[in-house]
Amino acid sequence: MRVAVAGTFGPLHDGHRALLRAALELGDDGVVVALTSDELAGAERTRSVPPYDRRADDVRAEIADMDEWGRDVSVRRLADEHGIATEDPSIDALVVSPETVPEVETINDVRRERGMDPIRAVVVPYVYADDGERISSTRIVRGEIDEHGNVRK
Repeated sequence: MRVAVAGTFGPLHDGHRALLRAALELGDDGVVVALTSDELAGAERTRSVPPYDRRADDVRAEIADMDEWGRDVSVRRLADEHGIATEDPSIDALVVSPETVPEVETINDVRRERGMDPIRAVVVPYVYADDGERISSTRIVRGEIDEHGNVRK
């Protein structure tokens, strides 16, 4: 199965690692990491986001550390919200968090319009911090938690 996972991934945290691990586990025919461009990442948030090249390097390093399967992984720039998933007919599944599950229906509508097979959603549960709240890059940037969900005092 060829699997895609998309996101900004900056700063990286254990929730991202869960998404990447799921993609690697399933992606025996390859994994595409769709990494948001600087423009798309900046348009979606009010907080600062590390530059694309740094985020891409961080994702590649993280994958190298966790890829026990030796998957063929490519990191591709995502310039619009659904771009890669609606354009690449070789993708069989999309690894998503619970908040992005509804996007898969939209993606599949576009894929059908373009004569492509729909993709399967692989939902990875949220990873929670010590305080019971979801780990997020925003919380890390605010200084509330570290990348593993440890609460900073």
